[in-house]
Amino acid sequence: MHLRSTKRSRKEVNLFDPIGCDREGNEITLMDILSSERDEVVDSVVLRLDRTKLADKLSCLTKRERLVLELRFGLGNRERLTQRQIGRQLGISRSYVSRIEKKALGKLLSEMGSS
Repeated sequence: MHLRSTKRSRKEVNLFDPIGCDREGNEITLMDILSSERDEVVDSVVLRLDRTKLADKLSCLTKRERLVLELRFGLGNRERLTQRQIGRQLGISRSYVSRIEKKALGKLLSEMGSS
């Protein structure tokens, strides 16, 4: 009888049993592999929700503030530019771009915190 019950358990795998080692020699379990894929999915969903929330909150900014942030951080599939490049493009100084960016980020921070 005991042999029959152990025969079934030979095919079972515990999620926390070691299945190999990584490059540094640390043991890897099946749970490590499964949880990393889940974490990637969760991170992707959270990122998508944050982007949607950010897009909604951009309406609190002036056109110039929105443009500076879009150019600075590559929002809306734009290329990321330095403050100096943005200044040249808009015909203003780099320090003025910095002030606009700081003010716009402050507005966004308060808007994101209020919801």
